[in-house]
Amino acid sequence: MLTQTVFMAAAMSVTMAVSPEETPDALALYPVEQAIVQRTNAERARNGLPPLEVDHALVRSARKHAVWMTRSRNMRHTTAPVAENIAMGQRDSREAVRSWMNSSGHRANILNRGHRKIGVAAFRTPEGTVYWCQQFRN
Repeated sequence: MLTQTVFMAAAMSVTMAVSPEETPDALALYPVEQAIVQRTNAERARNGLPPLEVDHALVRSARKHAVWMTRSRNMRHTTAPVAENIAMGQRDSREAVRSWMNSSGHRANILNRGHRKIGVAAFRTPEGTVYWCQQFRN
């Protein structure tokens, strides 16, 4: 069972997919974010690619975008100059990464040899829908 911490933003609450020790803007990864990175890097390793390095600026950007999608209930790509995978509704990091790997465009982002850095986030609406975000850069 996932624990939850609620963060108030404007008039709508947004919930982390798991309970963090710090605020959403903290640089430490939350367990759900760690799991996304680990599963993503496992896919890269299976394909002979080096692991992606967590980039704190990308983590902040992914969190900001995931919060926006969660608040607005709108799954739309960011306008930031990054490669990005987004998803909605998967129950955990295993499902999210599996969904991305089963989609040619998302898989291409994960397995892109030029990508060296990653930032990730996952937030849950009060109704329970999780919005996922991965962002990549060289």
